[in-house]
Amino acid sequence: MTPHLPPAAASRRTLLRALAASAVLLGESPGLLGGALAAAPPNGSATRYTIVPFLNSDDGTVDVYQSDDATDFRLLRSAAYTPPANRIRDASVIRHSDGFYYLTYTTHTWQDPSTTIGFARSQDRVNWTFLYDYTVPIAGLSRAWAPEWFVDGDGSVNVIVSCSTTNDEWIFTPYLLRAANSALTAWSAPVALSGIGANHIDTFIVRIGSTYHAFPKNETTKYIEYATASNLTGPYTIRRTGDWAGWGSYREGPALVQLDNGGWRMFFDGYGDGNYYYSDSYDTFATWSAPAALPAISGTARHFTVVKETVAGGPVLARNGTRSFRSVNYPSRYWQQQSSLLNLPVVSASSTTAEKRSATFTVVAGLADGTGCSFRDATGAYLRHWDFRARFDPNDGTSTFARDATFVLRAGAASGSVRFESYNYPGRYLRHYAYELRVDRSDGTDRFRQDSSFVPVTAWA
Repeated sequence: MTPHLPPAAASRRTLLRALAASAVLLGESPGLLGGALAAAPPNGSATRYTIVPFLNSDDGTVDVYQSDDATDFRLLRSAAYTPPANRIRDASVIRHSDGFYYLTYTTHTWQDPSTTIGFARSQDRVNWTFLYDYTVPIAGLSRAWAPEWFVDGDGSVNVIVSCSTTNDEWIFTPYLLRAANSALTAWSAPVALSGIGANHIDTFIVRIGSTYHAFPKNETTKYIEYATASNLTGPYTIRRTGDWAGWGSYREGPALVQLDNGGWRMFFDGYGDGNYYYSDSYDTFATWSAPAALPAISGTARHFTVVKETVAGGPVLARNGTRSFRSVNYPSRYWQQQSSLLNLPVVSASSTTAEKRSATFTVVAGLADGTGCSFRDATGAYLRHWDFRARFDPNDGTSTFARDATFVLRAGAASGSVRFESYNYPGRYLRHYAYELRVDRSDGTDRFRQDSSFVPVTAWA
């Protein structure tokens, strides 16, 4: 039987939300992780995730990567921002209500005292301008590390920063700085987050409803913990400790983003083994999927957060019409239903009428999300995955079937092509292997992108 994810919910450093003021965004709401973020992108639109990590090999600069699925990140610009002095580590990014992207970051290496956090700004995510270094006003400050943006439901902009003092330079406590103006150049006095306590670092917070969910790293145990509060400054109650999520130890920099299917994705830096991981939750952080290394950038990128946006220019596929689907890298081969399974045989003008009919499908609104899509064959059975194999079955009316049979459109590897991401297994795509269609996890390679790209064409029958 197919393992299935539960029906709804998420995953060192991702600040996602894009504020509604920008004309580039479609359907974003201000504040944190609203419901508008939890839906497949409309026809002709695309989800865009942006990260600005520093490099495992160089903490003097940051790269910019983007992804349409929060899994397969592609380099947008290398060495996109280098501060005029000092270093740049642990960069956290938001899009502010003025339409600009803002970075805040650690300004020194871990060996050196660091009493400032840095700020930079960009209009296009790739060209950055240094703004200023801000001295965090804490008496006897030794280090101010890992500043994380947090935009509250009322639109207030905050930074959560981990600070230590000279009497114990390696014991960190999370503090909140609140922006005192819309230009993000003045800040309130630091306030310690009550309840999380000393010896915690890299605290990342999201708000769902009236509850604040915090994910700090315990520097003694080296595990990411979980705490909740009804106020941003606390008091927080630590709910989970140790290896409660199955992520292992020597993990840091937790960062969450809400996926298109409503689940939550956690990114974290596995500095103990050199990998960068993600893990998903669908039950408001009670349980998590087994951590998987991010393809392509694991081992290269370090400590980042995420901006999630809905942008124009995504793939288009009309619903309630018949189409056939041609492989990008094997253009004589098409989707075809064969004994209830979806395969990729050669189909041509000389194929039989039955073969052409079996290579023709009706595209409809997604059963689990109407902005996604589902596919019916000539008998009315729906394309779904079962043990990650693509097959056709009658709709049994269950929510599990609806999710199995729903796919999210992503841009393909060639002009006019589309990729179909599994709705309930984000990061897995319909992909051909040995001319059979499966729902496989992206490995970040160009070959995988080609294997999972298909061109919608005029129906064979």
